[in-house]
Amino acid sequence: MEEQDGKKTAVEKAGEDLFNFAVDREDVKELMAQLPQSAEIEATAVEYELPLLKIITVGWSAAYLMENSRHKKPIMEVYWDAVRRFSQNLSETTGLMTGQDIDYFEVVKQRFDSYLAAMDNNAQASDPAAVMGPEFARACGNKDDVFTVLTGSRMFVGTLNCVREYLKAFSII
Repeated sequence: MEEQDGKKTAVEKAGEDLFNFAVDREDVKELMAQLPQSAEIEATAVEYELPLLKIITVGWSAAYLMENSRHKKPIMEVYWDAVRRFSQNLSETTGLMTGQDIDYFEVVKQRFDSYLAAMDNNAQASDPAAVMGPEFARACGNKDDVFTVLTGSRMFVGTLNCVREYLKAFSII
């Protein structure tokens, strides 16, 4: 995973690939299209929270799956630096449009902390998706809405599986 001819190292590429996947919105659009109108939730809240969940899940999944890899730290540094830059740009753009200061990276960190706390508080759960779905629904405003729970669980599981396949393809895990 070394630099070749002035090109990006495989570690840099992996971190950037993970970031690009994290901010891709195709699966967000698909999940939003499948959210029933009968869901007892504001669709805008779900649409706002899904990208946050995806960014967090990519970071969490990669770190978890690379737990014993020597590449974990450098890949995670590239990934989170890209998330930080993206968040800064988004915050600046949103601030210009709304006239309000918003720190999107702080929002990402707060959500990350809430998802980690939920996992810590439910350490006995055999499947992290069983924790992440309800926590996602809570972040959206209705922890009891089954459709929102399922939407969050689907985002979590789908993202985790994609990250796992990506890392396996490069023999990182």
